[in-house]
Amino acid sequence: MRRVTYIILLALFAGSVGLLGQQMPHYTQYMFNDFVINPAIAGVHDFYQIRTSHRFQWVGLADPPLTNSIGFYGPHANLDMGYGGYVYNDVTGPTSRTGITGSYAYNIAINNDIRLSMGISASMMQFRIDGTQLNPKIVSDESILQVVSASYLPDAGIGVYLYAEEFYVGLSAAQLLNNNIKIFDNKNGLNRLKTHINLTGAYRFQVDADWIIEPSVMIKGTAPKELSFDLTAKTEWKKMVWGAVSYRYHEAIGILLGYSYEETLFFGYAYDIGITSLRKYNTGTHEIMIGYRFNDIK
Repeated sequence: MRRVTYIILLALFAGSVGLLGQQMPHYTQYMFNDFVINPAIAGVHDFYQIRTSHRFQWVGLADPPLTNSIGFYGPHANLDMGYGGYVYNDVTGPTSRTGITGSYAYNIAINNDIRLSMGISASMMQFRIDGTQLNPKIVSDESILQVVSASYLPDAGIGVYLYAEEFYVGLSAAQLLNNNIKIFDNKNGLNRLKTHINLTGAYRFQVDADWIIEPSVMIKGTAPKELSFDLTAKTEWKKMVWGAVSYRYHEAIGILLGYSYEETLFFGYAYDIGITSLRKYNTGTHEIMIGYRFNDIK
């Protein structure tokens, strides 16, 4: 079992440095974690907020992926702009990514109902791999088993977000600088971070005074070959309680539940049920979102 687990983790490590397609963390609750995905979200809302996300992936495996983030963002008091930042830590077995990102967005009116926000972000990331955690049975170069390697990389992202009361469409790109990561003093060669895109969209159907139905989609990955998508159908009652079902292409089915206390405190939970062969070795994925809204200034 442990051998199987480390093979999986090494495959994920290869993906995180550019040998496989997907390098960015997954978020089942992407509709509540949009600032981490798209810098244009800064300033879209008329209040400041703090959002945290905690994802525990493939529970039951040894050293499974774990992602944590916390963001703070909001609008300028008088101008059509917003700003914010977030920190994150993404760990997969012997590898980890830790970073801090700052974002700025400018917001313009298209007409009386529709607005467009355009954002940029700058970040600094530490990529770290602990060779002492690798399985010596599947490592060809034993010298890396005594080494902890870390690289520090600047990066940038951009995003646009078109929205109205009934809908939104967002497009963003991360890892624009395509930096190389130097691993173990370059013994394994240089590995490049790929630019990732995220395309999100949703439409809110007001069924009656109490109920809203909101289908949404996120397309993500590296174009043109390494793309995936999430489809989600969410139902909300009195802007207080919500439930949803999601499907991630060839990966998982998700169940989402949430609660809002007076539109100030937000709690969300998602459980992913894997639909790949990996499901035999874990009990699923848990994701928790907590948000706090304050200081309404517009």
